[in-house]
Amino acid sequence: MPRILVVVGLGYVGLPLAIKFAKHFSIIGYDINKDRIVELQKGFDKNNDVTNSEFKEVSKNINFTTDAKEIAKGDIVIISVPTPLKPNNNPDLSYLESASKTVGKHMKKGALIIYESTVYPGCTEEFCLPILEKESKMKLREFYLGYSPERMNPGDKEHTVDKITKLISASHPEALEKMKEIYSKITKTYAMSNIKAAEAAKIIENVQRDINMALFNELSMLFDKLGLDSEEVFAGAATKWNFIKFRPGLVGGYCIPVNPHYLAYKAALIGFHPELILAGRKTNENMPIFIAKKAVQVVGKSAKTLILGASYKENVAELRSSRVKNLVEALQKEGAKSISIYDPIIKEDSIFGLKNEEPREKFDLIIYAVAHDAFGKMDYSSWFSAHGYVIDIPKKLDRRTLEKQGFRYWAP
Repeated sequence: MPRILVVVGLGYVGLPLAIKFAKHFSIIGYDINKDRIVELQKGFDKNNDVTNSEFKEVSKNINFTTDAKEIAKGDIVIISVPTPLKPNNNPDLSYLESASKTVGKHMKKGALIIYESTVYPGCTEEFCLPILEKESKMKLREFYLGYSPERMNPGDKEHTVDKITKLISASHPEALEKMKEIYSKITKTYAMSNIKAAEAAKIIENVQRDINMALFNELSMLFDKLGLDSEEVFAGAATKWNFIKFRPGLVGGYCIPVNPHYLAYKAALIGFHPELILAGRKTNENMPIFIAKKAVQVVGKSAKTLILGASYKENVAELRSSRVKNLVEALQKEGAKSISIYDPIIKEDSIFGLKNEEPREKFDLIIYAVAHDAFGKMDYSSWFSAHGYVIDIPKKLDRRTLEKQGFRYWAP
């Protein structure tokens, strides 16, 4: 059993994982962000993924630091850093490269290095491993390599890390056994025969979701052209036992819009063109434009428009990777002259160049973009002008009530 685990990267993935492991092991939590470390040392998580009581419960077993030398104490080092995209939609592996260099410089002989970041098949062994070997001046077998992809869903209090089956894979059987030993302390495990298979399994989880949502987004666009209520059509189709229902909408976040490009990148390297994967991605990227065009079509360019919600998903105070930004830009491109925005869980005074404040006037159009729980406690109907229009992207509003009050309603 390992004496010390080091978790490198303490964001949405690394911190909850470190806290769960701290119930069973001594943990060193490492991050290069000094402000983040100070925050965590005070027992506070701005992402709201870990509560104060959870911090207190494990405070004696976890140490947060920016000192990379502490990595040398780890029998097991778990790397959980972002894997975003470059502007050209190719993988941005800079965080992974930097973390691998840091770990390689400081890891001790015999350590097991586990990656949790979502990557294309082959990345861990082809990109990360050579960096570890170069920086450590060791070869594989003098240390071990593992991959256990994160499956975190920020803001989801039901599917937490201890309730999600963890895929585990490793360079050697003894390393796999060690991974099973530690991860089974916090959740169920499922062993894969090799690291590349585990990388592929993880990435297609989100590719599948992207394609399914793209289908429903495309159907929504089509049914709007046909003058059909897409929700009625979907509800009717869902009465068949094997119809799988998704909802049209904005597809943002760190994973779903990103992972298809990672897989497409790897496919291109071996001469394979993934037509369906790329087509789905293009459809989802066009959804903000479709909604913006619909908005201007129904109320005109001079209408006063209010967007409710700005983050990339409900109840998560994170603006990065939000498709609401694309919606604002699309509205501006369509000529919308008056756009306001309000997100009660975002503390910034300005969002996407617009002032973030609770509305004090009435609007011709309200675009309900993100279904935060906080909106459920508000009387947003008072923000409508007489016969105002509402576009309900997440389909969380009561259409009948709004229409009885004289408001017009549309949802994708």
